[in-house]
Amino acid sequence: MLIIGWVRRPFRPSSLGLRTVLLALPFLVAACSDDGQERRRSLGDTPSFGDFMRVADAQRGGRLFGQCAACHTVRMGAGDRDGPGLYNVIGKPVATNSKRFGYTGALRSLGGVWTPDRLDVWLAAPAKLAPGTSMSFRGLQDPLDRADVITYLQTQTDGGRGAESVPSRQ
Repeated sequence: MLIIGWVRRPFRPSSLGLRTVLLALPFLVAACSDDGQERRRSLGDTPSFGDFMRVADAQRGGRLFGQCAACHTVRMGAGDRDGPGLYNVIGKPVATNSKRFGYTGALRSLGGVWTPDRLDVWLAAPAKLAPGTSMSFRGLQDPLDRADVITYLQTQTDGGRGAESVPSRQ
């Protein structure tokens, strides 16, 4: 009978523990959240790509690049994986950033240079820009995510600011 009474008694944290958790909760939520909503509000109703780039966050882009790091490196001299290394890619002709990587004909025939605008289109839907590409990534739907990643890539260049926020799983 004593055991049954103990099992039925609900768990109640101490009032000090509960107050501490309730006071800390807003700070924990704020620390984990992104300022994306504030940045989006500053863009207005019909933002352009340039507007997204104006509010882009390279550090957040570095965290987002973590999903790209499964196939791409982004450090100088890191080499290739299932995809070419992307260090210093912005401003380079398409399908030329790596001498050793076997680019598909679809990407080689695309021509042009990797500009932020072009990377935005590529990151939105790689297979749409270059049908037949071997890149199986579906794309980043959110234009703010794309701008953040592009801004991060801009730091990973000879002339970039050298952000080292995300390891590229070397």
